Amino acid sequence: MRTVCGRLKSDYRYTITNVYNNFPWPDPTDAQRAKIEQTAQAILDARALYPDASLADLYDEVAMPPELRKAHQENDKAVMDAYGFTRGTPERTSESACVAALMKRYQTLTGEKA
Repeated sequence: MRTVCGRLKSDYRYTITNVYNNFPWPDPTDAQRAKIEQTAQAILDARALYPDASLADLYDEVAMPPELRKAHQENDKAVMDAYGFTRGTPERTSESACVAALMKRYQTLTGEKA
């Protein structure tokens, strides 16, 4: 997201055309898809525990509720596994390595040259 989205002042600007819909989604197995669905639901369930909290409250880096943080970590693992970025692979070692691998995948999918 930090690599491809725009900014409005110093805030990130999320749009359907340059952040979400062009993301190179993997081709997960049925088991991987089920795990991603399960972990995504866990995120929604964790958010529901705090009905009076805004997204800004929930996603404050310091004050994020522990069950929401854990749900996101589990979802991250499930998605990384679907990409084949398993523990110990270079793509799993840092955010920049992951972004580089995703950009390479995007270039392959769109036929663009690096």
